[in-house]
Amino acid sequence: MLSLETELKGNSYPGRGIVIGKSKDGQYAVTAYFIMGRSENSRNRIFVEDGEGIRTQAFDPSKMSDPSLIIYAPVRVLGNKTIVTNGDQTDTIYEGMDKQQTFEQSLRTREFEPDAPNYTPRISGILHVEQGTYNYAMSILKSRNGNPQACSRYTFAYEAPLDGQGHLIHTYMGDGDPLPSFEGEPKLVGIEGGIDDFSKMLWQSLDEENKVSLFVRYIEIATGAYETRIINKNQ
Repeated sequence: MLSLETELKGNSYPGRGIVIGKSKDGQYAVTAYFIMGRSENSRNRIFVEDGEGIRTQAFDPSKMSDPSLIIYAPVRVLGNKTIVTNGDQTDTIYEGMDKQQTFEQSLRTREFEPDAPNYTPRISGILHVEQGTYNYAMSILKSRNGNPQACSRYTFAYEAPLDGQGHLIHTYMGDGDPLPSFEGEPKLVGIEGGIDDFSKMLWQSLDEENKVSLFVRYIEIATGAYETRIINKNQ
């Protein structure tokens, strides 16, 4: 099991990332989503609450040049399911599951982002909390070793999550040109502390120059009630 803090501090540009797991006391389903940026357009963003979820928004609308891949709803809630993704596939999953499709089936209509030469992977997660039970799944849709003609699809499902453990998946292995896509299965990481300590640790572990926004949610497994924290670099 890896240290989430060490993993993030050791990577100046993981891109966008999703953490899903269970609190050490076993009471909470835990998720986090962070975004980073190298360009002015990517850095000109904040997270704002939108119903039970969140959306990205331009911090300074006059500086927004291309909203296509950076303005979306990363988090939406469908009944007892919380969907977390790095793009507008949040809506694809929401609409598909609303029509009784599975998480994996919903994503069959999507692939990696059309941002050549990076072909940024689409990463997604779903938490299912119902009547004291909890499970989660994660997905990555990526180009085949940088070849845009072929999409590789991976889904990882985690039943009976263990206390104090979770998984991290992010878009890039590190900085580069083109940016190298995430490889392998989601990383097994420790989940420590309450929501405020966990949020603070995540935010402080992200590269100071590149970090943009962070969302953290703790969902009480027994009741489904939740608490949310949002941290934006742009204030």
